Amino acid sequence: MVNARISRRAALLGAGAVAAWAGSPARALIQAADTQRIPAFVDAVIARMTVEEKAGQLTLNAAAWAGSAATALNPPSAGASFEEQLQQVRDGQLTGVFNGNGAEMSRRMQKVAMEESRLKVPLIFAADIIHGHRTVFPVPLGEAASWEPELAERTAHIAAVEAAAAGIDWTFAPMVDIARDARWGRGVEGAGEDVHLGKLFAAARVRGFQGKRLTDRDAVLACAKHFVAYGAAEAGLDYNSVDISERTLREVYFPPFQAAFGAGALSAMASFNELSGIPATANHWLLDEVLHGEWKFGGLVVSDYTGDEELIAHGYAKDGRDAARLAFLAGVDMCMQSGLYMKHLPGLVQAGEVPQARLDQAVRRVLAVKAQLGLFDDPFRRIDPRREKALVLSKPHRALARDAARRSVVLLKNDGNLLPLRKNQKIALIGPFAAGQHDLVGPWCVYGDDKQAIDLATGMRAAAADPSLITIAAGSGVEEPLAGGVEAAVVAAGAADVVVLAIGEGTRMSGEAQSVTDIVVPAPQMALAEAIAATGKPIVVLLKNGRALALEGGVAAAPAILVSWFLGTETGPALADVLYGAYSPSGRLPVSFPRAAGQVPYYYGHKATGRPNPEGALQEYKTHYRGVLNSALYPFGHGLTYGQVAYADLHHDANLAWNGTLTARATVRNSGSHACEEVVQLYVRDRTASITRPVRELKAFHKIALKPGETRQVEFTIRRADLEFVGADNRWMVEPGTFDLWIAPSADAEGLAGRFELAAA
Repeated sequence: MVNARISRRAALLGAGAVAAWAGSPARALIQAADTQRIPAFVDAVIARMTVEEKAGQLTLNAAAWAGSAATALNPPSAGASFEEQLQQVRDGQLTGVFNGNGAEMSRRMQKVAMEESRLKVPLIFAADIIHGHRTVFPVPLGEAASWEPELAERTAHIAAVEAAAAGIDWTFAPMVDIARDARWGRGVEGAGEDVHLGKLFAAARVRGFQGKRLTDRDAVLACAKHFVAYGAAEAGLDYNSVDISERTLREVYFPPFQAAFGAGALSAMASFNELSGIPATANHWLLDEVLHGEWKFGGLVVSDYTGDEELIAHGYAKDGRDAARLAFLAGVDMCMQSGLYMKHLPGLVQAGEVPQARLDQAVRRVLAVKAQLGLFDDPFRRIDPRREKALVLSKPHRALARDAARRSVVLLKNDGNLLPLRKNQKIALIGPFAAGQHDLVGPWCVYGDDKQAIDLATGMRAAAADPSLITIAAGSGVEEPLAGGVEAAVVAAGAADVVVLAIGEGTRMSGEAQSVTDIVVPAPQMALAEAIAATGKPIVVLLKNGRALALEGGVAAAPAILVSWFLGTETGPALADVLYGAYSPSGRLPVSFPRAAGQVPYYYGHKATGRPNPEGALQEYKTHYRGVLNSALYPFGHGLTYGQVAYADLHHDANLAWNGTLTARATVRNSGSHACEEVVQLYVRDRTASITRPVRELKAFHKIALKPGETRQVEFTIRRADLEFVGADNRWMVEPGTFDLWIAPSADAEGLAGRFELAAA
């Protein structure tokens, strides 16, 4: 169990912290991993540094010269002025800044570092480039709905191109936390609830950010965050405690990080949460033994914003000095924002409470990353105001934003083939998100701007046969009623052929510090939806959301429902493409939409209980809530197209040899009149195991294009490694036995079902 292992190390980190660090059994592995990436000149630079200058290389602060968006996204602090930060650079007290104000700011700071500091060590410039720089792509959860990791790689690359031109070397992305509780606001930054999908998107985003070579001027360093299990916070409450088994860590929360590091990410961010009693920011087992020792990670670990200082509020550190010591000895190399390392590390080293070797190790990691970014060769390689002006929001970038946005839309429901709309129909565009440059780019945009994004009304009017066919009525505010709004909306609906009801969440309802107690459409919007439903007009519900929602009443009953997330810069044109049929929706849910809010946390890969409810009606003394099936309203993997897709002719081997492969094939046909893309999914279940297994696990998928009337055969290959799980000794293993398999359009769909045997060795 994790708590048992960590508790032993917690004891060591008391009076014997230094001995624990020096005597770690992973020490040789850690040093070997570091050495692989350290240029020869780095140690010569370290040898010339004072202890204070070393602490400065481990100190990263928010840029004093920053835009209003960056200031709003971070907790307030009494930071230095820009002139004071320049003096810190001269004195060697700062390794870099984050969320600064573009290439000119970076140029001025780097010029001081290279001309006026003693050692001329280049600064590193970091930023939260979560889903785009100036050109904003769909939020990561929305982009995961594309089920196209290669799309995420492309959008991450464009984000890197724009960010690098603005002088940014390092992005605090991707967030690879698995999120299974829709109440947690930060789920919007990740890839959803599934481990397999999460791994693929984590690796893709790292490849996109970092490109072919980190020294390229359009590449930025990726940072896998938040290490680890931040998405498992109790009750979905941000910053809350996490208490889970080591098995769950290794099966669910570790793999996306391992995928990110396998793709080349050279930085990791420690998470805010405690993990089974030990805050992650001071967790020696997690950061030192697992990350560096077991996984041989050779990059650097940075704290989250004031994460080291927060050890005091956790009740783990007695003061700032103690917090700096605990975090540093646990393996946090760089301190973000708190300033505790600059303030306390020199004294801790002098007092013998932090080994000089540990200090040098952390500095070595930081300088090695700077070297691999090419900063020692050319500190100004990414600082180019002319490139910044030419590249941001360019036509090719906006074209990719539009394509990414429409690929992220999920069609949940389309009764009577209400969609696609006809361009000569009278449309009442109703709801708080019907028109206006607001709530478009979504949460965690430091540099993107709603004012440079295109809204729904503009997109639809441009696509309609006649712009006058589109009438607009807000109906309500996002979280408050609008005087006379419902009445005006009902009048607009009455004069239309079809209503497009644009409702859901505002930007500030998802993201960090935006956990909710109820995952429903806000009450004023529900009142609007009920009034529009009462008109009897056909309704297309267009949801804006950063999490799974529990749909109710007139919203759930609407004949057509689209999930649009926060789509970014090209929101309006992308949605018009989907609504009018220029693009057949191809997205699939990366999170389960539960039947009721009280089901959360809900995810498809749950375990079976000893009393599952049989197929059909609810039965007494079986696993379900009172009056509610223990299943999703719209399951993970669900999504419709404008085609008519059917699955047939499952063929698979009956047995999988221990060192062999098993092939499973299915025929997929589009009998409709619209071309479409289908996501064909492969799930398995281990029927009997020494550790109980989930009811289904996604193992592979193929996204295929189908013309009207086209039939294609889809093939999957299964190996023994695909069936492994973490056993009683917390090691990966697999056992011979019987496995179910499904080739299906979602995690709950029966699709085509089969069974096979894994033979013994």
